[in-house]
Amino acid sequence: MINFSHVTKKFGDYAAVADLSLTVEPQAAVALWGPNGAGKTTVIKCLLGLLKYKGSIAVNDFDVQKQGRQARGQIGYVPQAQSFYNDMGTLELTRYFGQLKRAPAQQPAELLEQVGLAEHLDKKVGALSGGMKQRLAVALALLGDPPVIVMDEPTSNLDAGARDALLQLLANVKAAGKTIVFTSHRLEEIETLADRVLVMDRGQVRLTCTAAELPKRLGWRSQVKLRVPAASLDTALTVLQDDGFTVRRNGVGVIVDVAHGDKARPIHALSAADICVVDFVHLSDVEAE
Repeated sequence: MINFSHVTKKFGDYAAVADLSLTVEPQAAVALWGPNGAGKTTVIKCLLGLLKYKGSIAVNDFDVQKQGRQARGQIGYVPQAQSFYNDMGTLELTRYFGQLKRAPAQQPAELLEQVGLAEHLDKKVGALSGGMKQRLAVALALLGDPPVIVMDEPTSNLDAGARDALLQLLANVKAAGKTIVFTSHRLEEIETLADRVLVMDRGQVRLTCTAAELPKRLGWRSQVKLRVPAASLDTALTVLQDDGFTVRRNGVGVIVDVAHGDKARPIHALSAADICVVDFVHLSDVEAE
C-alpha cells in the first residue's frame, strides 16, 4: 500500500529524515511517535509530495515524486492546523471540496452526518468549535473514499471531551478498513488507533513496536495517588516500601511510582495488608530518561 525506500530529507546539513525505509500494509494503522523535531511531520510532508527528498515513496504503486497527482488521489489528509473558508457554510464548503475531488454528489451530506455535523450544515465554518472543525477536516479527508488517511497530530489543541469524541470517530474510520499513517505524541491516540508504532528521534527510527508495547519499550512509569484512612497512613507507607515501591506521603494519601500499566499493584498490596484505599488518582505518565 505505502512503501518508503531509503528516504532522506535534509535542510542544509541537517537530516530531518535519515534513510527511512518502511512498508505500510493495506488496512494497517502506523503511528510516528517522537518529540518535536524528531522528523515526524517531515515524513508526512514527503509522503504528501510537499517536499523533495532522496529515495522513493510509493502509494498503491504510484511514485510520489514522479506520479504526484495519482499518488495524492489515494490519500485523504487531516492536517494539524486547519485553514478553512470561514465565511462558507459547513455543507457548502464540503460540497466545494467534493467537486474538486469528484466525489459523488450525495457524499458531502452523508459524511457530515457520519462525523456528527448533520445539525450544523448551514452554520458558518468560522462559528464551529475546535472539535467540530477537526470533525469537518476528517469529513473532507474522506471525500472521494481514498484508501489512505494521513494525519498530523489529529487531536492537538482540543480539550479532553473533544479529543475523546474525535478519537472515537477516527476509530470508526480505522474499523471501516482505511490504511492510516499519523503522527502523535499522545499515548491515548496510539492505543486507540495504531497497530504499529515507529519511535523517531533526530530523523531516524529508533525502534518499532506494537501500541501495547510502547510504554514498556520507552521505560515509561506512572505516578498514582492513593488516599487511605489517616490512621493507616504510616502503615501504608511501610507496606508499600517493603513491597519495593518508591512512595512518599502527600496530605491524606501516598504518591506511588509504578510501572506503566501496573497501576493496580499498590492497591492489591495494601488490600493484602487489610488497608482500605478510599480513592485512587492517576497523576501522570513519565518517560524514562
